[in-house]
Amino acid sequence: MTPPASTYRIQLSAQQTFADALELLPYLDDLGAGAFYASPLLESGAGSNHGYDVVDPTRVSTERGGEQARRALSAAVHERGMRFVLDIVPNHVGIDVARANPWWWDVLAKGRASEHADTFDIDWEAGPILLPVLGAENDPADEEKVLAEHLTLSDDGTELRYYEHAFPVAEGTGDGSAQEVHERQHYRIVSWRRGGAELTYRRFFDVSTLAAVRVEVPEIFAKTHREVLRWVEEGDVDAIRVDHPDGLSNPGEYMRMLRAAIGPDRWLVVEKILGVGEELPTSWPVDGTSGYEALREIQGVFVDPDGAGLITQIAAEHVRGRESLHAAEHTARREVAGTILAAEVSRIARTYTSRHGKHPVPEVVRAAVLELLCGFPVYRSYLPEGRSALETAVSVARSHRPDLAEALNAIRDAMLADPGGELATRIQQTSGMVMAKGVEDTTFYRWNRFVALNEVGGDPSRFGVPPAEFHAALAAREASWSSTMTTLSTHDTKRSEDVRARLAVLAEIPDEWGPRLRRWSRAHPLPDRSLDLLAWQNLLGAWPISEERFTAYLGKAAKEAKLVTSHVEAVPEVDEAIARWYGEVLADAELVAEVEEFVARIAGPGRSNSLGQKLLQLAGPGVPDVYQGTELFEYSLVDPDNRRPVDWAGRRELLTRLDEGWLPEIDEGGAAKLLVTVNALRLRRYRPEEFVGYRPLHAEGPAADHLVAFQRSPKLVAVATRLPVGLAARGGWADTVLPLPDGTTDWHDVLTDQPITSSAPLLSDLLSRYPVALLVRPA
Repeated sequence: MTPPASTYRIQLSAQQTFADALELLPYLDDLGAGAFYASPLLESGAGSNHGYDVVDPTRVSTERGGEQARRALSAAVHERGMRFVLDIVPNHVGIDVARANPWWWDVLAKGRASEHADTFDIDWEAGPILLPVLGAENDPADEEKVLAEHLTLSDDGTELRYYEHAFPVAEGTGDGSAQEVHERQHYRIVSWRRGGAELTYRRFFDVSTLAAVRVEVPEIFAKTHREVLRWVEEGDVDAIRVDHPDGLSNPGEYMRMLRAAIGPDRWLVVEKILGVGEELPTSWPVDGTSGYEALREIQGVFVDPDGAGLITQIAAEHVRGRESLHAAEHTARREVAGTILAAEVSRIARTYTSRHGKHPVPEVVRAAVLELLCGFPVYRSYLPEGRSALETAVSVARSHRPDLAEALNAIRDAMLADPGGELATRIQQTSGMVMAKGVEDTTFYRWNRFVALNEVGGDPSRFGVPPAEFHAALAAREASWSSTMTTLSTHDTKRSEDVRARLAVLAEIPDEWGPRLRRWSRAHPLPDRSLDLLAWQNLLGAWPISEERFTAYLGKAAKEAKLVTSHVEAVPEVDEAIARWYGEVLADAELVAEVEEFVARIAGPGRSNSLGQKLLQLAGPGVPDVYQGTELFEYSLVDPDNRRPVDWAGRRELLTRLDEGWLPEIDEGGAAKLLVTVNALRLRRYRPEEFVGYRPLHAEGPAADHLVAFQRSPKLVAVATRLPVGLAARGGWADTVLPLPDGTTDWHDVLTDQPITSSAPLLSDLLSRYPVALLVRPA
């Protein structure tokens, strides 16, 4: 089976059910989407708006509509000639409400005697399972006090209850007080603060309500995947996207098991976040990633590298110091490894100490493990593949702690001696956690020189992507991974594609940005200057944005940064000041007027960037995904902001007008972006043979550097404007031309429905209506 022409991502929930999706299908079909790409569909936590907290892998979500509605949706997708792509979550399940997860409930009730005891990655040697839910300090006396006051036993003696939490009582242990019964269980209810340091089961990152599953065991793979594989076998699901493979003990082996289960021809992509220059492991039988590396490349070509110097100076002056991204990342990784992921570090140290006698001093081993985890240049290695990443991690760790060199070498040697063993497995699983929490969820909220670049899979130290690098990357994608997914926005991006496109304009006018930042910050400072720098950029990028939305974003950002407050160590007065800040800004009429004036200055060029990056993604190599709602200009910040309801009716109305021949202006309504999206998607779906090959095209003339263009087949060319502010400042395209392939003159711009009769059209003519063009020749 060939991959879909494109995908359209839909977030399904109790608010957007299978029945709602069924009603959307005519619109998605008209839009030209090649596949309906669904968020996870298995039974998840009540009210979940994402589905990544699966509580029962054996059945479809009831809230989303149940089995009959799921089958009806899948049938309707296929009736329209579209594919059905399913997002699955093999790494973990939700345990926030213990009773909702029958496997977890059984383990709590029966301990190691449970038939599901091996399903979860539990450290049984460490004692009872710790459940970090108590509103108590990390102190035995305080825990006892809270339990004495608030732990109760159900009337029938079968459950222990703490506020809304309920836990099973093992058979025959229900006599006595709640506290006495508690002491007889296979678990202990403890302070929420102990989750980071002492947890006895592996989690998804630092989220104690998501327990890891041992899908590397064939029997557990079978029972966790049985329902999804039934959907595949019955033809309801055509393709799969795998969430968070780096959390698995052996991602490569998992992919081989999954590939064998779904067959050789179904499209299979993985949410693998690649570092710059990193490749997927050769041994993985997959079609590619979910596309974050493409996001970096496509967005980056619209960032002006000449702005780097002044932007860097502005940021350094604002935070009153310079720190390299590498140093900031290492500091943050150390922090998360030593605090919220301390339990994982300790478990690795115990694993090594129990098996190797050379370094019996636990604290030395623990320190070496922590340093090693902070040194990986990528998320993880996959021994025996990726050994160079491990060697780099050891080298980096030794440079920071020469005194640990012997222990570090010994740990590395033990990993290489048994690459499939527990030590190597846990270190590799945890290095990805340290990277994700230390870099994406900490550094990217602290190191705020230019937040348009602070994105999943990005490298903010690299100020944009030069056209030559862009073309080399896309040519390599076509040559090696032509079926990989590409993306610009997802449910996990820190900022939507259009926020980043607007912020990219600041790199062209840093001399205008700096004075405004200083003036606004003096008028309304935040408790932390780094947060201040982050806030003003995001405010510009998402403006206009409601007080509720931006205040919620800023509160989350401050806690992720962990500089003046955090999720674990909240500082009430700081949190209150942050919560008041945006309301105070909005009440300052003079400042709001300045913000609106400046947003008006950057909004137009930002829309040009948005159209350009959308066209390059949709026309470029790979299988492009459109995240729900982003066919219009859509200015969202990090989740849950990017999971808000979409105005589908408005989009249908605009699409109808476009189909009647309307050529919209490029304005805040977003119809121009819809015009680009629908024409590119329809062309991909109905003329897929044109989306093969890759050849850079280069303009000739004084404004040539402002164009990025490529040819796919001999009959398709994509053209986009870059650095629009600079282009306008130099007076436009002048006599710059774009020589078209083979000197042909029978091209047609599908966006404007106009013929192109010159083999080297003037760009002032070609791009007179829109800053982009999609040229095709007759089929």
